Amino acid sequence: MISIELSIRQKKIIKIVQENEPITSEQIAKSLSVTRATLRPDLAILTMVGILDARPKVGYFYSGKSSVNIFAQEVKNMKVRDIMSIPIIVTEESSVYDGVVTLFLEDVGTIFVVSKGSLTGIVSRKDFLKSAMGGVDMNKVPVGMIMTRSPNIATVSPEDNALEAAIKIMDHEVDSLPVVEKIKENGQDIVKVIGRISKSNITKLFVELCKE
Repeated sequence: MISIELSIRQKKIIKIVQENEPITSEQIAKSLSVTRATLRPDLAILTMVGILDARPKVGYFYSGKSSVNIFAQEVKNMKVRDIMSIPIIVTEESSVYDGVVTLFLEDVGTIFVVSKGSLTGIVSRKDFLKSAMGGVDMNKVPVGMIMTRSPNIATVSPEDNALEAAIKIMDHEVDSLPVVEKIKENGQDIVKVIGRISKSNITKLFVELCKE
């Protein structure tokens, strides 16, 4: 959790404003037995981060929201479907060689594996490297032989928020997650891959929010 360390005087200012809003800087200074000039930096900080709201000729109000809280709320409000990328998919029958070629042509760290339209596994750079070092015949061995299979796969839904996706990426120590929807197709339940959420997506979101 991100937090802002407030000084003892800043905490006192917040309490005074809460109990007496609206209140002027002169009145706050008098309550603390200090000058207005002494309080100016503290009031500027508390206003800048959004904990206090200042209104000309009226005084200070307590808003209770810091810019950090606002930033966190923006991340929580952002849905995975709003920031996801196009998924890179191969079938279980694809050869390891074709998988490696796809990985490099698409410039991704992980590709998703499907069978009959349903997600069955994922395969990463590490998986391909292990198979190459193990002397696997890359043209004959299918991707299905080296992939990580369901249910050992972390996924997200398009309606999950960006924070939930970021936490899953960190917890599972992966570079991306498949975005999936559970649907019925030809009378069968399938897990359809509709997108990809990666560290790059999350980083781009954070950068855009910080710029704003």
